[in-house]
Amino acid sequence: MEQLPFFLAYTGMGIMLAAACIGSAFGVTIGGNATIGALKKNPDMFGSAMILCALPSTQGLYGFAAFFLMLNKIKVMEALSLNASLAVLAVGVALGIVGFYSAIKQASLVANGINEMANGNDVFGKTLILGVFPELYAILAFAAAFLALPA
Repeated sequence: MEQLPFFLAYTGMGIMLAAACIGSAFGVTIGGNATIGALKKNPDMFGSAMILCALPSTQGLYGFAAFFLMLNKIKVMEALSLNASLAVLAVGVALGIVGFYSAIKQASLVANGINEMANGNDVFGKTLILGVFPELYAILAFAAAFLALPA
């Protein structure tokens, strides 16, 4: 029974890492697919499109960073309370879901910008700025992960 809190905490951390990374993988693929299509119209836009494609990858990085920080904190603990482990589980699931969803939504936004760049519209800067908005929620979930870390 004394291992249950660690099991719950590690489960939350695993869900967090997996969901955030899967969302980023979907996100960069959506952006990459838009780029491949756009390059047929405008082969000179690869550099700008690649930068936009990379935006959804950050959610996976947030999931990894939170996992790493939580792991370092938890693995040195001899005991973990049930309440603390439930907090880690909850924030892990929350960051995983937010990271997954925001990466996909961010990717759909940048894919539209990439498409418009292929059509000759100068929207790189505006797409980059608008692409940060879905990111904000992943950053908030990442920050919440630190607040839930056991002392």
